[in-house]
Order: sequence, then C-alpha cells, then structure tokens
Amino acid sequence: MTERAPAGGRGAQLARTGLRSGWTTGACATAATTAAYTALLTGAFPDPVRITLPKGQTPAFALAVEDLAPDGSTAGAGVVKDAGDDPDVTHGALVRSTVRRLPAGSGVRFVAGPGVGTVTRPGLPLEVGEPAINPVPRRMMREHLTEVAVVHGGGSRDREPDVEVTISVDHGEEIARSTWNPRLGILGGLSILGTTGVVVPYSCSAWIDSIRRGVDVALAAGRDHLAACTGSTSERTVVAEYGLPEDALLDMGDFAGAVLKYVRRHPAPRLTICGGFAKLSKLAVGHLDLHSARSAVDKGFLAELARRGGAGDELVTAVAGANTGLDALQRCRAANVPLGDLVAVEARDQALAVLRGAPVAVDVVCIDRAGTVVGRSAVRGPETALG
Repeated sequence: MTERAPAGGRGAQLARTGLRSGWTTGACATAATTAAYTALLTGAFPDPVRITLPKGQTPAFALAVEDLAPDGSTAGAGVVKDAGDDPDVTHGALVRSTVRRLPAGSGVRFVAGPGVGTVTRPGLPLEVGEPAINPVPRRMMREHLTEVAVVHGGGSRDREPDVEVTISVDHGEEIARSTWNPRLGILGGLSILGTTGVVVPYSCSAWIDSIRRGVDVALAAGRDHLAACTGSTSERTVVAEYGLPEDALLDMGDFAGAVLKYVRRHPAPRLTICGGFAKLSKLAVGHLDLHSARSAVDKGFLAELARRGGAGDELVTAVAGANTGLDALQRCRAANVPLGDLVAVEARDQALAVLRGAPVAVDVVCIDRAGTVVGRSAVRGPETALG
C-alpha cells in the first residue's frame, strides 16, 4: 500500500525540492549506541541496525566500525553520517559510540569522547560541564538502550540500564572549527544534534521554490490563515495553538524573506510566523535570511529591547554580554522582563514592512527549544502598520 503524498505542508515542500534528506548526528549516535549495546549483551552486532525516530520513521544504518572487548566489558560501533543533499559540514563524519557496563543503580551516563564538545558557558539547553549531546539525542539513546535491555537482557521498560555511553566523532574537533561551537563555548568538538533525527536538505533555490508552491497550494485550498514555521517544533506549536490543517503550514526554514515577498504578491488574509526566539530575534532586526552562517543574534539589540521592557542597567549589561539568545531570554524571564514579547512585536513589524501594505494581517509567536511559547505579538494588519 502506497502512502498518500501530502498536498501541502512540510512533507509536500520537501517532496517538491527533489532533494534527498539525510540523518542527524543524533540519529547516527543512537544507531551506533543501539548496535554497541546489543553486542555487549549478545556478543553480536546487528548490521544494519534499525532505530525508531521521534516521528516514527525506522531507518536502518550500516555499521562502519565494530569493536567488542574480549572480556565483554565494552562494545563500540560506528556509523558514517549521510546528510543527504544538505551541504552539512558533518556529512561523511564517522560517529562512534562505546558502551560500558556500570554498577547497578548508575543509570545511563553520557561522556564526550574525542571530537565531541563540552559545554563551557551558560545559555544552552545543557548545563556547563556536560557533553554537547543535546536533549533529544540523549532521550533517543536512553529509549533504545532500554528497549535493547528488555529484548536481550531481561530489563524492564520502566528502568533504564546501567551503562556509560561515550560518543565520539572522528576529526570532530577540526570539523567544529567550521561551526559556531567555539563562539558558543562548546569546546573540544562537535555537538550531537537533532530534534527529528532527519536532516532536511536546503538548496536555497529549491527550497524557496517549494515555499512558493506551498503558498499556492494553501491559497488554492481556500486557506485564509497561513503559518510560516522555522522547523518541525514550531509547526507543532502552531497546530496546537490554531488547529491549522497541513496545507496551511509553510516550512519557512531560514527563508523569512522568501515567504514574505511571495505572500506580498499572493496575499492571504492572515500570516502567523512561528519560530525559535533566537531566529526570530534576527527577523526583528531586519534580517530576512535567518541561517546562522548569514546572520547572527544581535545582543546589543536585545539589550536595548530589554531596557525598553523595564530592565535595569545590570540586566541590560548581562543581556548585551549573554552567550546566546536563549541565555538573554532566560535572564530576562527571571527578572519578569518580557523580552520574548518585545522580540515578537519587532519581528511582526519588520514582516509588515516587507509586505509593503499587502492585505495581510501578521502575528509572531516565539518558542523555546521545547516548543513552549516564550513570546507573542498581537495580530496587526497593514492599515495599522502604515498609519
């Protein structure tokens, strides 16, 4: 039975690009960890090893490395990352996992091996001193370790196994120099990332064309409320907030300008823009390409917004010197300064300026990494913006 191709939304946009998706470092680490722990319990490596991603996909990964200690104390496996057609600096990198038994009651412990960074500054979704293995990949690995323990070791689904998991990436420290990690205080290597396990390929021209076709499909279906989302987490947020159907969702990614310029020529009555706080703070300054390689979070701008929101001199200075946008947001939230709302309002007004009086009412919703709304603007139309 063939799965119906989606008419609109994220899935349809990806299909229209003709580009091949790939797998995140988090998915590769999960596959390697699953294979290593299976070998630790059974003496044999599954190859290929199949995992389940957060949205239900079940890809299989070939193993590039297998290493079982003669005494059975550790097992290691490695997977070569395939980023599909995305120009990802980690494409082709060998992601390794070594699993070691720990005493009963230890639970799962994560360690940064060679080529994986360590967090040294606040403002990231991990505590200072932790391996740069993000929360979703950690959760995926815990779930797969538990499942392997149930199937092969007599474990229980309500208790995670007692193992140490060391994730490493060959040449990761060198590759990380081409990323933002050193500036964010992630030292020693790469981050293990991914919220869906899937790398969505971004060819600028193909993706912008897919955005245009997404708008066309939504308007042809009679949708009067479209939502432009920076990714799958923001997409889930707008569906929960507004109950929008799939064909009203536009996978904007980093291309805010492409959405706004096309909607200016092909207007819908209402456009909601939803995305991560840091990305939308770039739109609030006037950036229309939100990719980290082409625009950066302006901490001075955030500090000025915080001052407008009632922050005192000490907090303004702290925001100006914050490690990340998330760090600035957290400091302001602790002081009851509505930085998220202020960014949303500025981003909305920048969007209205690009729309140049087109009959489109706009609102903006800022979220954190978990999809929690941390700021929003009121809906405003062109007559107010131009008045």
